[in-house]
Amino acid sequence: MAGTQFLSEQVLLTTLVVKLAVIAALATMLVRYRRFRHILIFERRLWPDRLAFALGLGIPLAAGVAARLLLNYNAADLTLEGSFLAGLIAGPYAGATVGAMVGAAPIFNGEWVALPFAIGCGFAGGGLRELCPKEAIWHFSPFVFTTLHRRAWQMIRSLQVDWQVLLLLAPIALEVSGLALGARWRNHHRLFMLMPTSIRSTVFVLLATVLCVATPIKIWNNARIEHRLQEQDKLLLAAKLEALANQISPHFLFNTLASISSLIRTQPDTARMLIAKLSGLLRRLMRSTDHFVTLREELQSIDEYLDIEVVRFGPQLRVDKQISPDTLEVIVPSMILQPLVENSIKHGLARKVGGGRITIAAVLRDRHAIIEVRDDGLGMSEERLERALSGGIGLSNVNERLQTIYGAHYQLKLTSVPGQGTCARMVIPELAVSERVTA
Repeated sequence: MAGTQFLSEQVLLTTLVVKLAVIAALATMLVRYRRFRHILIFERRLWPDRLAFALGLGIPLAAGVAARLLLNYNAADLTLEGSFLAGLIAGPYAGATVGAMVGAAPIFNGEWVALPFAIGCGFAGGGLRELCPKEAIWHFSPFVFTTLHRRAWQMIRSLQVDWQVLLLLAPIALEVSGLALGARWRNHHRLFMLMPTSIRSTVFVLLATVLCVATPIKIWNNARIEHRLQEQDKLLLAAKLEALANQISPHFLFNTLASISSLIRTQPDTARMLIAKLSGLLRRLMRSTDHFVTLREELQSIDEYLDIEVVRFGPQLRVDKQISPDTLEVIVPSMILQPLVENSIKHGLARKVGGGRITIAAVLRDRHAIIEVRDDGLGMSEERLERALSGGIGLSNVNERLQTIYGAHYQLKLTSVPGQGTCARMVIPELAVSERVTA
């Protein structure tokens, strides 16, 4: 007799472990679907979202009940846990819907108590959701047992409700009710329950019920936390890009105004023309809130900037463009070329006697746009190249933006030969940004 009871407990314990694995696998599978994950993330759900949640959870749970009825696979029946969980996450009507889905089929097997019991579990979960703070539900985890004694004592001392304790007691109370109903109609099989044969196996059943509710909540809450971290990373990146863009605009404006101020006394007409062109360029920049533009748009912006510099330097400044047509629609960070062109003019050509040439080249290779700004100026020593990347605002800004957006491997590379010129080179992934990021 004792051996039979021990064997029965072994079978029950194995069934409970498999049951926990089934609910964990189901929760993990569902959270992979974007629509289901979206429903979990946002607390304000419209009725189509609640219905989608109920169907997404209810259909596999109903299939589990069918597996129990047709294949005698008891571990797949999660009627109580699934109905209560649906109500707890999505509200009473979603819980009742799942309860109706999992409780309908057993009626044809003579288990007519299953339907009202499952719907009742759904409403119980939904009712607790209406009373309980939403974040308290998401904090419910399988590890609640480790702090249960401390929570219970604190609740008694302070006479305040500890929602984690209530969330623990609710499925236990439902399981006890189900066991009582199952024992009441055991001979008539009106309600299926995993019936324990001893106090120890009763503890295992109650523990498994709590874990079957807490484990999906833990899995889904991890997905919610991961989503929040991703959103925070996006906001942080947008804020950093905004700060870098705000840094480069005053730098460009200061340098251009300095050029204009040097012409006011000697060439007032030229200074007025530069001010007019500068105001037009600033209006264009202020209208745009995009952090990313196509290379075509970036080149148009550079043309406006070069109009100012050509007026300043006259026909001595020549600009060549060697742009491959397939690079024109590549997405690049806005205002990424202007510091490079400005550096070529300021450090390469401004001190050169005679004419100077700037070449802007772009080619697509291995799904990367390779963009170069070259000049035939005086060139720079190795020491000046290092200072330009680390000390100056313009080039260091470009380098930091490239690393922030695309990663540490994407950097601005400067090469120079004294007396022959300097080349600034950057590589940008062709499909790194699928849509523009606005301020």
